[in-house]
Amino acid sequence: MTMAIVAGGLAPGCGYTVGSPYNAEIRSVYVPTFTSNQFRRDIELQLTEAVQKQIQQRTPFRLVKEHQADTRLRGKVVSFQKGVLGETGLDDARELQINLAIEMTWEDLRTGQVLAQQQIPISPDVITQATQAEFAPEVGQSLATATQQAVDRLARNIVEMMEQPW
Repeated sequence: MTMAIVAGGLAPGCGYTVGSPYNAEIRSVYVPTFTSNQFRRDIELQLTEAVQKQIQQRTPFRLVKEHQADTRLRGKVVSFQKGVLGETGLDDARELQINLAIEMTWEDLRTGQVLAQQQIPISPDVITQATQAEFAPEVGQSLATATQQAVDRLARNIVEMMEQPW
């Protein structure tokens, strides 16, 4: 009876993988400060820091200087937009939304191979890394907290992109 349960639990096709979701051949990554063509001050620094923290917390990769790295993860903030979702009767912003999008490239410095690349505008073979966050000034929420929420969400998405495909 016990053997049947164990054997059934190890059956292929059940959706589980054994081991790390990250490539074992990659041990280190260099993340230079992201660049930006937006007029939002220090958004590239905030995003770089968030990505580095996510890599340290969620992956086996070490952050190192470029000459020591197996790979390099570069990014560029290409869009930071703030829009009004709802207004009061006096045309004051009641709820706003920010949209943040980047172009990024993850490359193997040993071989020159691009491991992942995502760009805007979106071509059929490329997916964009973008996120959004909403905030309501009337209830004490701010652009700064919404920006941090969007940056953190985008950093998690970037690190998830570094996982091996199933």
